Amino acid sequence: MIKKIAIDQLRPGMHVHDLNFGWTDHPYVRNDFLVEDETALKQIRSLGIRALYIDTDKGLDVANAPSRSEVEATLERELVEVVESPPEPPAPTSLEDEHAQARLVHREANQLIRELMEDVRLGRQIDVARTDPVISRMVGSIFRNRDALLGLTRIRRMDRYTFEHSVNVAVLMTSFATTLQLSAELIHQIGVGALLHDIGKTLTPPEVLNKPGRLTAAEVEVMRTHVVDSRDILARAPGIPAVALAVAAEHHERVDGNGYPDGKTGEQITRYGRMAAIVDVYDAITSDRVYHKGMEPHRALRKLLEWSGHHLDAELVQHFIRGVGIYPIGTLVRLASQRLAVVVGAGLGGVRYPRVRLVLDIQRRRYLPPDDLDLSAPASGAEDAILGAEDPSHWGIRVEDLLHPQP
Repeated sequence: MIKKIAIDQLRPGMHVHDLNFGWTDHPYVRNDFLVEDETALKQIRSLGIRALYIDTDKGLDVANAPSRSEVEATLERELVEVVESPPEPPAPTSLEDEHAQARLVHREANQLIRELMEDVRLGRQIDVARTDPVISRMVGSIFRNRDALLGLTRIRRMDRYTFEHSVNVAVLMTSFATTLQLSAELIHQIGVGALLHDIGKTLTPPEVLNKPGRLTAAEVEVMRTHVVDSRDILARAPGIPAVALAVAAEHHERVDGNGYPDGKTGEQITRYGRMAAIVDVYDAITSDRVYHKGMEPHRALRKLLEWSGHHLDAELVQHFIRGVGIYPIGTLVRLASQRLAVVVGAGLGGVRYPRVRLVLDIQRRRYLPPDDLDLSAPASGAEDAILGAEDPSHWGIRVEDLLHPQP
């Protein structure tokens, strides 16, 4: 049985099933291994882990520890409670009408971050002002209908991770900031910092940055220098807003002090840095990497909730979840009607009852026309509801093809 235990309950002879530490690189080739001795135990504890999962069929047990299914059921109830709030007013622009503008700004942002990283690589000073038009258009798209740009964050390629991650974090951060009802100027500054938060990776040795496997302990330390490099590069750039600098400098800090580069705790980290930590983790763990498959969005939100209060700011995690919904755009879901559908946006009833695009009739094993259904206003009174999230790979479905079919 898989059980969750506190780190101080871990003993030699226990079999680790999951370090529950997916929000950062660590020097373990895999998460599944036997804790052989006190030396291994000390190394695990040094990572700053608060809780982890053990396999009691392969090692020692902890009698009263909750099972993984019990933990996930509790988290699922908490997710529902988080989004129990009145729905937001409908977006002023339809999802269909905003698609073209969203694609354009997404393409521009990807091209811009490539060019800015190349400038740094060539030793040129970064021109922060070049980000202003793109971020302005990004914020405009988010205000008109955030779902169009959020859907594009689900279109990814492993070989473009560094660039796409930067753009995804910018999109998610600007959307997050609008959820918090921050001022337009603050939202813009947050977007600039988010787009540039990983600019220091330009100086990371390629053999570490692009390594086709998990990093060694020494390589983890090299990788971590990208935050200091980002901070230094941006601090030298004329016109960089203090908020943008905080986003870049603090996105790997953790509220319990187990982050880097400065090991700040709680309120020592700016609100913008704490926001960036949440968004950076969410996009990283939902992305496919060479050494691990990305989590589905719904499961990733459960992980954010699980890590909140220790590693991540609990209140801000709840705000983030309210903004994206418990079934974020790109989640493959099973409906009560035994159909599969992909979440494409918020419904009229808010994020709790999203708009979905039908994919597959499970019982007949037959693909369906890609019709959209608003679960808060079912067609012809035929009620339907989400039963849970599904793994697209199990069904041979590519959600990105359904989110943004080519015009």
